[in-house]
Amino acid sequence: MTKIALISGVTGQDGSYLAELLLGKGYEVHAVIRRSSSFNTERIEHLYVDPHEPGVKFFLHYGDLADASNLRRLVERVKPDEVYNLGAQSHVKVSFEEPEYTVDVDALGTLRFLEAIRDYRERTGHEVRFYQASSSEMFGAAPPPQNETTPFHPRSPYACAKLYSHWQTINYRESYGMFACSGILFNHESERRGETFVTRKITRAATRIQMGLQDKLYLGNLSAKRDWGFAGDYVEAMWRMLQADQPDDFVIATGEAYSVQEFVDRTFAMLELDPRRHVEIDPRYYRPAEVDALLGDASKARTKLGWSPTVTFDGLIRRMVEHDLMLARREKLLLGAGHGAGSTQGQDT
Repeated sequence: MTKIALISGVTGQDGSYLAELLLGKGYEVHAVIRRSSSFNTERIEHLYVDPHEPGVKFFLHYGDLADASNLRRLVERVKPDEVYNLGAQSHVKVSFEEPEYTVDVDALGTLRFLEAIRDYRERTGHEVRFYQASSSEMFGAAPPPQNETTPFHPRSPYACAKLYSHWQTINYRESYGMFACSGILFNHESERRGETFVTRKITRAATRIQMGLQDKLYLGNLSAKRDWGFAGDYVEAMWRMLQADQPDDFVIATGEAYSVQEFVDRTFAMLELDPRRHVEIDPRYYRPAEVDALLGDASKARTKLGWSPTVTFDGLIRRMVEHDLMLARREKLLLGAGHGAGSTQGQDT
């Protein structure tokens, strides 16, 4: 029997990698996308096939984590075996500016999904395995290294909302016997990362600087340390959690931490640039409450899931730099041909 998966947040970095992974394993994949006047499907365009074609296994549905009735209808219609809740307002700095929206989507959105799945199971008897995308930001000010037993100390509206979802997932597992797991993922990046997130902002700016398209890169807290891995590795861990015999929660991390300054230095070194000439501090990018150091201990995932990262810190930077250098070269060619182009600003770790 072909397994059926339902993914929220498929247009994001993680969602696109997860959809690729599941399709590669023979799943029928259904995904929730928000209605917008502009297209936001660039990361999944290579996966999409007109549903009128024979043998299609990837389907998109309009929906929103803020709409409980819509989520219930989707679960009823799709009849998923597995649900991966990756949808969120995931920019930490933005969560300070839009706390109510962040909580509505990131916290209550998870509750709406859990309720939809619980009702569906009670009516049909069909078990739906649920994955919740928790976050290392929930640890916040807790001293590193952090694992599944480390007390949480969230330091942003985003982290607080994620912590609510994390505990609701555990509550539904313990109260209703649902197969519900949380993956406490530490920072995971790729060339598909949004350009307002600090790692992609750095690689995008550095390559544009090398191509003469900009001169300065403005950042906030350079001393913040993060455990950075490759997003493609981390979605493999998500899938493994839902294949386990028993539901559980897992920290997913590399076990190595580097500062934003180190990310900058290594990126610029790959391009033979001097960051001291191009990088400046803008206080606007500081958070009201900083998270100084996140370092994950993924021993449990290595032992119980057989999961381990495959991409090193330098390997991650290299693939991001190579991709963004290609974009910068293309941008320069377009400018030379009289077409305008630009870049984004912002920071999040």
